[in-house]
Amino acid sequence: MDLENQKRVKDFEAEYGRENIVVILGAAEAEAAGLTAETVMGGDPTFAGPLAGVELKLLTYHVVENEIKELIDPDVYDAEIGMMEMVLDVDEIAEEMNDIREEFLD
Repeated sequence: MDLENQKRVKDFEAEYGRENIVVILGAAEAEAAGLTAETVMGGDPTFAGPLAGVELKLLTYHVVENEIKELIDPDVYDAEIGMMEMVLDVDEIAEEMNDIREEFLD
């Protein structure tokens, strides 16, 4: 997650509060999604950005996880995400996201 987006997320959390924000990711690889999730939940692991040492603990999901997929109109999901879902390792992404949530959310 680049430094500008870290600042945006930090500002949103300050303005709206943690309980009013859900971060939805769309990274193509589990590792990339996990790193971004770790950043918005536990702070920037590189200690280089605005979230260095800042644990926002924002609830974070990947768009292909069932919890999010179920909230989207099936026609819209198929049109916008369906093709990508066929080439992504959805199980690996979901496992990575679950692991990160378990680590950083109380």
